[in-house]
Amino acid sequence: MKKSALINNYVNQLENHISKYKIKNSKVSQSTIGWQIDHSLKVINSVAKTLQTSDPSLYKNSFSFLGRLFFTLGFFPRGKARAPKYVRPPETILKEDLILQVQLAKSNIEALQDLDKDAFFKHPLFGNINSKRVHRFLELHTKHHLKIIDDILSN
Repeated sequence: MKKSALINNYVNQLENHISKYKIKNSKVSQSTIGWQIDHSLKVINSVAKTLQTSDPSLYKNSFSFLGRLFFTLGFFPRGKARAPKYVRPPETILKEDLILQVQLAKSNIEALQDLDKDAFFKHPLFGNINSKRVHRFLELHTKHHLKIIDDILSN
């Protein structure tokens, strides 16, 4: 099975929620389903772009204790971190933008297969995440936001 199978499945789930992008449930989150989708896709696409343009010779293993802990536990706690500005959704989220980002994410996930093992991006809490760990990061992050979407819809 390809490393990308699970993250592809999650992107398909995000895509299936696009029709509900305006739904909000303030008992669960102050943001809409569209915000969750947009943010998740921005993370996938910006991480992929950063890995593709990184210099593998500069990679240093600085993966933090928190990174190891959350990767082992298999989830990120809710409400503990703030998304960096460059992966925050715009004030107005458009359905067309979400659809375009899904298509880009699907091609970016495929492109991750061909990267050097030491292609990397620097995560603000976890340190450097190389291409060996990137699928796990994207899976955990996307799953985290899919759970929020499910809670918005079920509460």
